[in-house]
Amino acid sequence: MQLHNLFPFPEERKARRRVGRGSGSGLGCTAGKGHKGQNARSGGGVRPGFEGGQMPLQRRLPKHGFKNAPFKVTYDVINLDMLIAAFEGRNSITLDDIYARGLARISAPVKILSRGEVKEPVTVQAHRFSRAAAEKIRLAGGTVTELEATQAAE
Repeated sequence: MQLHNLFPFPEERKARRRVGRGSGSGLGCTAGKGHKGQNARSGGGVRPGFEGGQMPLQRRLPKHGFKNAPFKVTYDVINLDMLIAAFEGRNSITLDDIYARGLARISAPVKILSRGEVKEPVTVQAHRFSRAAAEKIRLAGGTVTELEATQAAE
């Protein structure tokens, strides 16, 4: 595989616009910029959203809603089938094991979801469990340990 073998082929690429190359080209004279004005000048034009000094739309409209982005907690989710497959034969799964196996980003809070089945009793540590996941683990004879979210930041 070489770069020149990749698609699209050169003849399929759109040619760049060559402006200011004589009137016969169709883009000579004013180079497709019309006559005079701010947009005809080199470096001319206005930034996106500029309305000629009029108060722009994004500033005329009111702010809306409650913004809580700085405090949003984003969990790395793991389904039971992935968790059981990654630790087959183990009866205890700690948060450090999950991070070490690469199932979640290190120091990210972890939530366990319920896809999959639990056949053997297993002890699982995580920050959150879905109700169904916790129920499946308990029905198999295992235990669920929910950790504080502050431990995720360590």
